[in-house]
Amino acid sequence: MGARAQAVEETRQRIVAALVTLAGERPFAEISLDDIATGAGVSVQTVLRRFGSKDRLFADALESAIADVADERRTPPGDVGAAVRTVVDHYEQRGQASLLLLAQEAHDDVARRVTDLGKAMHRTWVRDAFAPATDDEAVLDLLVVATDVYAWKLLRLDRGHSRALTERRLHDLVAAVLAARAHPVSCDTSDTKEH
Repeated sequence: MGARAQAVEETRQRIVAALVTLAGERPFAEISLDDIATGAGVSVQTVLRRFGSKDRLFADALESAIADVADERRTPPGDVGAAVRTVVDHYEQRGQASLLLLAQEAHDDVARRVTDLGKAMHRTWVRDAFAPATDDEAVLDLLVVATDVYAWKLLRLDRGHSRALTERRLHDLVAAVLAARAHPVSCDTSDTKEH
């Protein structure tokens, strides 16, 4: 790559990084091109020259964030301890931003696209990280819940637990789901209605 092409790519990366940072701090509707340009140390004209539109910039930033999240969440399949540690590390870095996005999903189309993709990625990650136990769809559902950002929030933010204790609690929850799969308990649900 020539020096000019490298400079163009570095500028593009700074712009994308500025948007990703801002999206973790405030709602999408409150992020202007001026804010993004300032965060990247460029002009609005440079942002538009590189991306053409705010929508194209958001799409590129989403692709970049997805690639980063996939890298951050790489886990050897079947290693429960590594999987829980990985997801807690991820939430320590991106949990607040994820919660901000989830708070916007009911009224912001961009946020909803991001959170829908994030939920699908999380489910796929759980399926792969806890295989082969996740061949059972019920176990997969329970592990998705046990490792969800809201489980982290309840323990880490709402209860004020340390990162280490939060990881232990999530590990215990995951282990309980896996143990229940190994030794299923039958319960009579004939008098209950599923909604």
